[in-house]
Amino acid sequence: MRPAAVVTLFLALPLLAADKPVVVKLGNLSAPAPAGWKGERPANRLRSYQFKLPGEKGGPGDAELVVMQSGKASKEFPRWKAGFVPPDGKTVDDISRVRKIDGAKGATIDLLDVTGTWRYKAAPFDPKSKEELKDDYRVVWVVVADDGETNQLRLSGPRETVDKYYPGLEKFLKALK
Repeated sequence: MRPAAVVTLFLALPLLAADKPVVVKLGNLSAPAPAGWKGERPANRLRSYQFKLPGEKGGPGDAELVVMQSGKASKEFPRWKAGFVPPDGKTVDDISRVRKIDGAKGATIDLLDVTGTWRYKAAPFDPKSKEELKDDYRVVWVVVADDGETNQLRLSGPRETVDKYYPGLEKFLKALK
């Protein structure tokens, strides 16, 4: 093989591997990540997976999807709702929606969907972490419980970008086996 051909093949290998979808494992369940989810190195040890979901060029920005272990939805959802500022005359319950998704046998999938002004903190449990107000944000938290293991998925970003990726998230959740 010629040296130029070897170099070309070597440079093309990462591109060929990039087409292979990441299989996300949640306890005993797993499903391939949708094609639009760009895998990234997790930002911290609490995250088992992290994906960048690119926004439209010239749009409001990218979204992010992270996966980590979690507590029960009944305990987590009130705390996560409290991270949003409802508009005047509304409550956080007015801007949020809770529902269940039919998924894999033996697993429960609970979903909290909130749109509005998010009081975001990069390190939510660190009192020194600076709070940022992110207007017109949508955050979808999903708690997947299976055989004693509970995982959380958080799809967050500008509302317009999250709206684009939400159908893929729901399809992913229904594909868990």
